[in-house]
Amino acid sequence: MNQPNKEIPGLATRQSAIRLLDAVCRRGETLDQAMPAATGKLSNPSDKALAHNIAANVLRWMSALDAMIDSATRNRLADDAKPRMALRIALAQVLILDTPQHAAISTALPLVHGGPRRLVHGVFSTVMRGVESGALKLPEYPEIPGETLDRWTHNWGEDVANAASQAWAKPAPLDLSFQSDDIGTLDGVKLAPKHLRMLPGLPVTGLAGFNEGQFWVQDLAASIPARLFGEGKGRTVLDLCAAPGGKTMQLASAGWNVVSVDSSAKRMERFQDNLKRTKLQAEEIIADLMQWEPPEPADAVLLDAPCSATGIYRRHPDVLHCIGSRQIADRAEGQSALLDRAAPWVKPGGTLVYAVCSLEPEEGEEQIEAFLERHSEFAIDPVAADELPAHILSTANGCIRTLPTTLAEQGHVDGFFIARLVRKS
Repeated sequence: MNQPNKEIPGLATRQSAIRLLDAVCRRGETLDQAMPAATGKLSNPSDKALAHNIAANVLRWMSALDAMIDSATRNRLADDAKPRMALRIALAQVLILDTPQHAAISTALPLVHGGPRRLVHGVFSTVMRGVESGALKLPEYPEIPGETLDRWTHNWGEDVANAASQAWAKPAPLDLSFQSDDIGTLDGVKLAPKHLRMLPGLPVTGLAGFNEGQFWVQDLAASIPARLFGEGKGRTVLDLCAAPGGKTMQLASAGWNVVSVDSSAKRMERFQDNLKRTKLQAEEIIADLMQWEPPEPADAVLLDAPCSATGIYRRHPDVLHCIGSRQIADRAEGQSALLDRAAPWVKPGGTLVYAVCSLEPEEGEEQIEAFLERHSEFAIDPVAADELPAHILSTANGCIRTLPTTLAEQGHVDGFFIARLVRKS
């Protein structure tokens, strides 16, 4: 007798994975946005993590998985058809996550109803025979989705686009930022002061020094904006769009008096947890930056602006399925407004650092070029080589642009654009 669907081990996790994929592919949500609703019925954190991992790997390898599926069907399945989604989930588990075939198909079939079950079983079996015979296999690297690949090739060249595919195939390394240069007994590669790069997948909360608040997880590129301010010596810095708090913790540990502002109360809960664990201090404000303003200008302002997030595609493969030219243009418009809003909050002689985790020039280079045309009171303050992590260089005009080719031999970094500006008057 067949088990009822609800009693099939692991089925609830796969149902959550298909809900995650549906949210990304049909509604344009990110995985982070979709997680609460899609995994709400899962009580075990490891099950939620597995659902996320399945969905993320389907999104990363979707082009290759679809090519396999299409090779085994007479009539092409619609991109958003549930049988295609179920097959993507089953194949990703077998080919990427090393799930046994019987476990993958037994949890995939209940995701569809009626006749499509036979279709899913037949296509899966055909593909598996092709894999076992050597006729079918995944490519060495996943393929960047078409519009993004075209855009990055046009903006940065084929070498960068190829490096992006290579970076996408591997788990990102674990980068830690420390309160001091003392990294204790942890073993890894040090690419900058107060930094350690470790192997991917390590359980962060189990590392020596975590409970004592000695460090936090932060990609090496993401640590650069706060590094550009130097030592605070009691001066005041506004950290705008501050959650989840990595840059605030950097600034506070460097002696800055930090005022941290973010519009999301939910994200600020994590921010508060991080400050409590590290025992660092900052003034926390939950507010819309277009409505809030400081009582007086500050010595420094850090604007880590909301962006397309295409630079963090290694950890968030969903962004390459959600972001296109329209979304990039929308983000750029918002960044322009935030830059204009924050400009008067910098004292004459003070510093404004603008950063985005984006690989799109509209959000980086072009954004700052347009800002300087509107604000003649600001100028680029070129970043010197000794201010930067090893193997990361400033551009010809003194800004920072990290690409998929940056530190490729050391495990890559996230894609960022960073500009340091000084207010002349």
